[in-house]
Amino acid sequence: MGLTTVTLLLNATYEPLCVVSSRRAVVLILAAKAVAVHDTDQALHSATTVVAIPSVARLTRFVRVPYPAQVPLSRKGVFARDGGRCAYCGGSATSIDHVVPRSRGGPHTWDNVVAACRRCNHIKADRTLNELGWRLHSTPRTPAGTTWRVLGHRDPDPRWNPWLGLAEPVSA
Repeated sequence: MGLTTVTLLLNATYEPLCVVSSRRAVVLILAAKAVAVHDTDQALHSATTVVAIPSVARLTRFVRVPYPAQVPLSRKGVFARDGGRCAYCGGSATSIDHVVPRSRGGPHTWDNVVAACRRCNHIKADRTLNELGWRLHSTPRTPAGTTWRVLGHRDPDPRWNPWLGLAEPVSA
């Protein structure tokens, strides 16, 4: 069976840690290193055992994890942060743009990268906003919070909502 689902892995304290492949989650459960908190409607079968595939699993022992100071910068992350909209005109974004162009010493950081439509990116080229008389719809910032740290740009499974602090759980 080609298993492509993922599982939200919680610490023993129910704090979200990361997202792992469902195969990895099942291995953790079989090794008694984790327990299923919320199952999917799928299962893995062996000759003697059937294991429900969890959508959420919790470690049985607390692990201390040093988190990176920032969410890694990625193209998909920029689109997710900006809602897929151009930071200049609000249209549908198809590329990313450095607010202060790299050719002018602008850094490749969350604070200097925005989603942009093809037209605005082409017009702006290597010029600054002041030179064009343009303004950003919102100030680009580094994403923060548990959801970004755990998921990055990935869309959460609605069954993960109560553990990510997003909304009420969706019945599976």
